[in-house]
Amino acid sequence: MQSALFIGVDVAKDNVVVACSQATFPVRTVPNKPAALKTFLRSLPPQSSIAMEATGSYHQDLADLAHQMGLRVYVLNPRDLHHYAKGVGLRAKTDRVDAGLIARFLANEGPRLRPYQPPTAEQRKIDQLLRRRAKIVTLKTALQLACHDMPSIRTETANLLKSFTALLKKIDQQLATLQQAIPERAQQLQRLQSIPGVGPLTACWLANLLDRIRFANSDALVAFTGMDPRPCDSGQKRGQRRLSKRGPAEGRRLLFNAAMAAARCQVWKHTYEHYRERGWTTTEAVLILARKMLRIALAMYKTQKSFDAQFIGKTA
Repeated sequence: MQSALFIGVDVAKDNVVVACSQATFPVRTVPNKPAALKTFLRSLPPQSSIAMEATGSYHQDLADLAHQMGLRVYVLNPRDLHHYAKGVGLRAKTDRVDAGLIARFLANEGPRLRPYQPPTAEQRKIDQLLRRRAKIVTLKTALQLACHDMPSIRTETANLLKSFTALLKKIDQQLATLQQAIPERAQQLQRLQSIPGVGPLTACWLANLLDRIRFANSDALVAFTGMDPRPCDSGQKRGQRRLSKRGPAEGRRLLFNAAMAAARCQVWKHTYEHYRERGWTTTEAVLILARKMLRIALAMYKTQKSFDAQFIGKTA
Protein backbone atom coordinates (compact mmCIF):
# COMPACT_ATOMS: atom_id res chain seq x y z
CA MET A 1 0.00 0.00 0.00
CA GLN A 2 1.30 3.45 -0.94
CA SER A 3 2.33 5.57 2.04
CA ALA A 4 0.57 8.83 2.89
CA LEU A 5 1.81 11.91 1.02
CA PHE A 6 2.36 15.56 1.87
CA ILE A 7 0.72 17.49 -0.96
CA GLY A 8 1.18 21.19 -1.70
CA VAL A 9 -1.21 23.02 -4.01
CA ASP A 10 -0.81 26.40 -5.63
CA VAL A 11 -4.37 27.56 -6.34
CA ALA A 12 -5.50 29.89 -9.13
CA LYS A 13 -8.90 30.67 -10.59
CA ASP A 14 -8.69 28.23 -13.52
CA ASN A 15 -6.11 25.62 -12.46
CA VAL A 16 -4.27 24.25 -9.43
CA VAL A 17 -0.65 23.12 -9.55
CA VAL A 18 0.07 20.12 -7.35
CA ALA A 19 3.43 19.04 -5.92
CA CYS A 20 4.57 16.59 -3.26
CA SER A 21 7.38 16.58 -0.72
CA GLN A 22 8.42 13.16 -2.12
CA ALA A 23 10.48 13.59 -5.28
CA THR A 24 8.87 10.58 -7.00
CA PHE A 25 5.53 12.35 -7.20
CA PRO A 26 5.29 14.30 -10.49
CA VAL A 27 4.18 17.93 -10.46
CA ARG A 28 0.86 18.20 -12.25
CA THR A 29 -1.75 20.78 -13.22
CA VAL A 30 -5.41 20.10 -12.50
CA PRO A 31 -8.39 22.21 -13.61
CA ASN A 32 -9.96 24.04 -10.69
CA LYS A 33 -13.32 22.37 -11.29
CA PRO A 34 -15.14 20.06 -8.84
CA ALA A 35 -15.12 17.02 -11.15
CA ALA A 36 -11.41 17.28 -11.95
CA LEU A 37 -10.52 17.96 -8.32
CA LYS A 38 -12.48 14.88 -7.17
CA THR A 39 -10.67 12.68 -9.67
CA PHE A 40 -7.30 13.96 -8.49
CA LEU A 41 -8.14 13.60 -4.78
CA ARG A 42 -9.31 10.00 -5.27
CA SER A 43 -5.85 9.15 -6.64
CA LEU A 44 -4.16 10.10 -3.35
CA PRO A 45 -3.35 7.47 -0.70
CA PRO A 46 -5.59 7.48 2.40
CA GLN A 47 -4.48 9.68 5.31
CA SER A 48 -2.51 11.98 3.01
CA SER A 49 -2.18 15.64 3.98
CA ILE A 50 -2.88 18.48 1.59
CA ALA A 51 -2.15 22.19 2.06
CA MET A 52 -2.89 25.35 0.11
CA GLU A 53 -2.78 29.10 0.60
CA ALA A 54 -5.90 31.05 1.47
CA THR A 55 -6.76 32.72 -1.85
CA GLY A 56 -10.08 34.48 -1.49
CA SER A 57 -12.66 31.95 -2.67
CA TYR A 58 -10.58 30.01 -5.22
CA HIS A 59 -9.31 27.45 -2.69
CA GLN A 60 -12.68 26.67 -1.10
CA ASP A 61 -13.83 23.87 -3.44
CA LEU A 62 -10.54 22.01 -3.11
CA ALA A 63 -10.39 22.39 0.67
CA ASP A 64 -14.00 21.27 1.16
CA LEU A 65 -13.72 18.29 -1.21
CA ALA A 66 -10.45 17.11 0.33
CA HIS A 67 -11.97 17.32 3.82
CA GLN A 68 -15.05 15.38 2.70
CA MET A 69 -12.77 12.62 1.36
CA GLY A 70 -11.05 12.20 4.71
CA LEU A 71 -7.75 13.90 3.93
CA ARG A 72 -6.00 16.15 6.43
CA VAL A 73 -6.44 19.64 5.04
CA TYR A 74 -4.55 22.82 5.91
CA VAL A 75 -5.32 26.32 4.63
CA LEU A 76 -2.19 28.40 5.18
CA ASN A 77 -1.49 32.06 5.74
CA PRO A 78 0.27 33.40 2.59
CA ARG A 79 2.48 35.61 4.76
CA ASP A 80 3.89 32.54 6.54
CA LEU A 81 4.82 30.96 3.22
CA HIS A 82 6.36 34.21 1.98
CA HIS A 83 8.72 34.31 4.96
CA TYR A 84 9.36 30.56 4.74
CA ALA A 85 10.46 30.94 1.12
CA LYS A 86 12.95 33.60 2.17
CA GLY A 87 14.15 31.45 5.04
CA VAL A 88 14.97 28.48 2.82
CA GLY A 89 16.64 30.68 0.21
CA LEU A 90 14.27 30.26 -2.74
CA ARG A 91 15.33 32.47 -5.65
CA ALA A 92 12.34 31.95 -7.94
CA LYS A 93 8.58 32.25 -7.69
CA THR A 94 6.48 30.24 -10.10
CA ASP A 95 3.37 28.13 -9.66
CA ARG A 96 5.46 24.93 -9.62
CA VAL A 97 7.95 26.39 -7.14
CA ASP A 98 5.15 27.64 -4.90
CA ALA A 99 3.41 24.24 -4.90
CA GLY A 100 6.70 22.53 -3.98
CA LEU A 101 7.31 25.07 -1.22
CA ILE A 102 3.86 24.44 0.28
CA ALA A 103 4.48 20.67 0.25
CA ARG A 104 7.87 21.20 1.93
CA PHE A 105 6.33 23.48 4.55
CA LEU A 106 3.59 20.94 5.27
CA ALA A 107 6.04 18.06 5.63
CA ASN A 108 8.22 19.99 8.08
CA GLU A 109 5.63 22.01 10.00
CA GLY A 110 2.50 19.86 9.77
CA PRO A 111 2.32 18.79 13.44
CA ARG A 112 2.22 22.46 14.50
CA LEU A 113 -0.50 23.52 12.06
CA ARG A 114 -4.23 23.85 12.74
CA PRO A 115 -6.27 21.52 10.47
CA TYR A 116 -8.92 23.10 8.29
CA GLN A 117 -12.45 22.92 9.65
CA PRO A 118 -14.99 23.79 6.93
CA PRO A 119 -17.74 26.21 7.92
CA THR A 120 -21.39 25.55 7.34
CA ALA A 121 -23.04 27.33 4.44
CA GLU A 122 -24.57 29.88 6.84
CA GLN A 123 -21.27 30.48 8.65
CA ARG A 124 -19.42 31.03 5.38
CA LYS A 125 -22.06 33.43 4.11
CA ILE A 126 -21.99 35.41 7.37
CA ASP A 127 -18.19 35.73 7.17
CA GLN A 128 -18.43 36.90 3.56
CA LEU A 129 -21.12 39.46 4.36
CA LEU A 130 -19.17 40.85 7.32
CA ARG A 131 -16.06 41.30 5.15
CA ARG A 132 -18.06 42.93 2.35
CA ARG A 133 -19.79 45.19 4.85
CA ALA A 134 -16.45 46.35 6.25
CA LYS A 135 -15.22 47.18 2.74
CA ILE A 136 -18.36 49.16 1.95
CA VAL A 137 -18.02 51.14 5.19
CA THR A 138 -14.41 51.96 4.22
CA LEU A 139 -15.49 53.15 0.77
CA LYS A 140 -18.32 55.22 2.22
CA THR A 141 -15.97 56.91 4.68
CA ALA A 142 -13.43 57.59 1.92
CA LEU A 143 -16.15 59.20 -0.22
CA GLN A 144 -17.25 61.44 2.63
CA LEU A 145 -13.69 62.59 3.29
CA ALA A 146 -12.87 63.13 -0.38
CA CYS A 147 -15.96 65.18 -1.22
CA HIS A 148 -16.92 67.01 1.97
CA ASP A 149 -15.43 70.33 0.79
CA MET A 150 -16.75 70.20 -2.81
CA PRO A 151 -20.17 71.89 -2.90
CA SER A 152 -20.31 71.58 -6.70
CA ILE A 153 -20.92 67.81 -6.40
CA ARG A 154 -22.79 67.81 -3.11
CA THR A 155 -25.99 66.39 -4.60
CA GLU A 156 -24.20 63.56 -6.39
CA THR A 157 -22.21 62.75 -3.26
CA ALA A 158 -25.35 62.68 -1.14
CA ASN A 159 -27.01 60.28 -3.61
CA LEU A 160 -24.02 57.95 -3.51
CA LEU A 161 -23.96 58.02 0.28
CA LYS A 162 -27.67 57.13 0.34
CA SER A 163 -26.91 54.17 -1.93
CA PHE A 164 -24.14 53.03 0.40
CA THR A 165 -26.48 53.33 3.38
CA ALA A 166 -29.18 51.32 1.61
CA LEU A 167 -26.65 48.62 0.70
CA LEU A 168 -25.44 48.38 4.29
CA LYS A 169 -29.03 48.08 5.48
CA LYS A 170 -29.65 45.23 3.05
CA ILE A 171 -26.51 43.40 4.24
CA ASP A 172 -27.65 43.80 7.85
CA GLN A 173 -31.02 42.30 6.91
CA GLN A 174 -29.31 39.35 5.23
CA LEU A 175 -27.12 38.82 8.29
CA ALA A 176 -30.19 38.77 10.51
CA THR A 177 -31.92 36.25 8.25
CA LEU A 178 -28.88 33.94 8.13
CA GLN A 179 -28.48 33.99 11.89
CA GLN A 180 -32.11 33.06 12.40
CA ALA A 181 -31.40 29.87 10.45
CA ILE A 182 -28.75 28.76 12.98
CA PRO A 183 -30.11 26.91 16.05
CA GLU A 184 -29.59 28.71 19.37
CA ARG A 185 -27.88 31.65 17.67
CA ALA A 186 -30.43 34.15 19.04
CA GLN A 187 -29.53 33.20 22.63
CA GLN A 188 -25.81 33.38 21.84
CA LEU A 189 -26.15 36.87 20.40
CA GLN A 190 -28.19 38.02 23.37
CA ARG A 191 -25.55 36.75 25.81
CA LEU A 192 -22.65 38.28 23.88
CA GLN A 193 -24.41 41.64 23.59
CA SER A 194 -24.82 41.67 27.36
CA ILE A 195 -21.08 42.50 27.47
CA PRO A 196 -21.01 46.33 27.66
CA GLY A 197 -19.48 47.64 24.44
CA VAL A 198 -20.33 44.62 22.28
CA GLY A 199 -22.84 45.53 19.58
CA PRO A 200 -24.73 43.42 17.04
CA LEU A 201 -21.91 43.18 14.49
CA THR A 202 -19.23 42.23 17.00
CA ALA A 203 -21.59 39.69 18.60
CA CYS A 204 -22.36 38.27 15.16
CA TRP A 205 -18.66 37.85 14.35
CA LEU A 206 -17.84 36.34 17.75
CA ALA A 207 -20.75 33.88 17.66
CA ASN A 208 -19.81 32.75 14.17
CA LEU A 209 -16.19 32.20 15.19
CA LEU A 210 -16.94 30.39 18.46
CA ASP A 211 -19.50 28.13 16.80
CA ARG A 212 -16.99 27.04 14.19
CA ILE A 213 -13.74 26.62 16.16
CA ARG A 214 -13.42 24.90 19.53
CA PHE A 215 -10.69 26.85 21.29
CA ALA A 216 -8.87 24.99 24.06
CA ASN A 217 -8.51 28.15 26.15
CA SER A 218 -8.72 31.93 25.98
CA ASP A 219 -5.02 32.27 25.07
CA ALA A 220 -5.71 30.29 21.90
CA LEU A 221 -8.61 32.59 21.03
CA VAL A 222 -6.54 35.74 21.60
CA ALA A 223 -3.73 34.32 19.46
CA PHE A 224 -6.14 33.30 16.69
CA THR A 225 -7.48 36.83 16.39
CA GLY A 226 -3.94 38.26 16.23
CA MET A 227 -4.38 40.38 19.37
CA ASP A 228 -1.58 38.63 21.25
CA PRO A 229 1.47 40.81 22.07
CA ARG A 230 4.60 39.67 20.24
CA PRO A 231 7.77 39.84 22.37
CA CYS A 232 11.01 41.12 20.86
CA ASP A 233 13.69 40.44 23.49
CA SER A 234 17.38 39.59 23.18
CA GLY A 235 19.86 39.37 26.03
CA GLN A 236 19.37 42.40 28.27
CA LYS A 237 17.18 44.13 25.70
CA ARG A 238 13.42 44.19 26.17
CA GLY A 239 11.89 45.31 22.93
CA GLN A 240 8.56 46.97 22.36
CA ARG A 241 5.56 44.64 22.26
CA ARG A 242 3.43 44.76 19.15
CA LEU A 243 0.37 42.80 18.12
CA SER A 244 1.06 39.72 16.04
CA LYS A 245 -1.88 40.63 13.75
CA ARG A 246 -1.97 37.08 12.44
CA GLY A 247 -5.72 36.65 12.61
CA PRO A 248 -8.71 38.12 10.75
CA ALA A 249 -8.32 41.87 10.35
CA GLU A 250 -12.06 42.52 10.40
CA GLY A 251 -12.36 40.72 13.73
CA ARG A 252 -9.64 42.90 15.24
CA ARG A 253 -11.35 46.04 13.93
CA LEU A 254 -14.68 45.04 15.46
CA LEU A 255 -13.08 44.14 18.78
CA PHE A 256 -11.10 47.37 18.94
CA ASN A 257 -14.23 49.42 18.26
CA ALA A 258 -16.12 47.43 20.90
CA ALA A 259 -13.35 48.08 23.43
CA MET A 260 -13.37 51.80 22.64
CA ALA A 261 -17.09 51.85 23.36
CA ALA A 262 -16.54 49.79 26.51
CA ALA A 263 -13.95 52.27 27.82
CA ARG A 264 -16.75 54.84 28.03
CA CYS A 265 -19.13 52.48 29.88
CA GLN A 266 -19.37 52.66 33.64
CA VAL A 267 -18.70 48.93 33.99
CA TRP A 268 -15.36 49.11 32.12
CA LYS A 269 -14.33 52.69 32.87
CA HIS A 270 -12.52 51.88 36.13
CA THR A 271 -10.48 49.12 34.44
CA TYR A 272 -9.60 51.38 31.52
CA GLU A 273 -8.51 54.22 33.83
CA HIS A 274 -6.47 51.77 35.91
CA TYR A 275 -4.31 50.90 32.92
CA ARG A 276 -4.03 54.52 31.84
CA GLU A 277 -2.79 55.46 35.33
CA ARG A 278 -0.17 52.74 35.09
CA GLY A 279 1.31 54.48 32.06
CA TRP A 280 -0.28 52.58 29.19
CA THR A 281 -1.23 54.67 26.17
CA THR A 282 -4.87 55.05 25.14
CA THR A 283 -4.48 52.50 22.35
CA GLU A 284 -2.68 50.01 24.61
CA ALA A 285 -5.36 50.32 27.30
CA VAL A 286 -8.11 49.77 24.71
CA LEU A 287 -6.33 46.68 23.39
CA ILE A 288 -6.12 45.28 26.92
CA LEU A 289 -9.88 45.75 27.24
CA ALA A 290 -10.37 44.03 23.88
CA ARG A 291 -8.40 40.99 25.04
CA LYS A 292 -10.40 40.87 28.28
CA MET A 293 -13.63 41.02 26.27
CA LEU A 294 -12.44 38.09 24.15
CA ARG A 295 -11.66 35.99 27.21
CA ILE A 296 -15.00 36.82 28.79
CA ALA A 297 -16.84 36.00 25.57
CA LEU A 298 -15.25 32.55 25.42
CA ALA A 299 -16.07 31.85 29.07
CA MET A 300 -19.67 32.93 28.53
CA TYR A 301 -19.91 30.78 25.41
CA LYS A 302 -18.68 27.69 27.24
CA THR A 303 -20.80 28.22 30.37
CA GLN A 304 -23.87 29.60 28.59
CA LYS A 305 -24.01 32.46 31.09
CA SER A 306 -24.72 36.14 30.53
CA PHE A 307 -22.28 38.89 31.42
CA ASP A 308 -21.48 39.60 35.06
CA ALA A 309 -19.28 42.56 36.07
CA GLN A 310 -17.28 40.17 38.28
CA PHE A 311 -15.92 38.54 35.10
CA ILE A 312 -13.73 41.62 34.49
CA GLY A 313 -11.59 40.99 37.56
CA LYS A 314 -11.14 37.30 36.65
CA THR A 315 -9.52 37.92 33.25
CA ALA A 316 -5.86 38.71 32.73
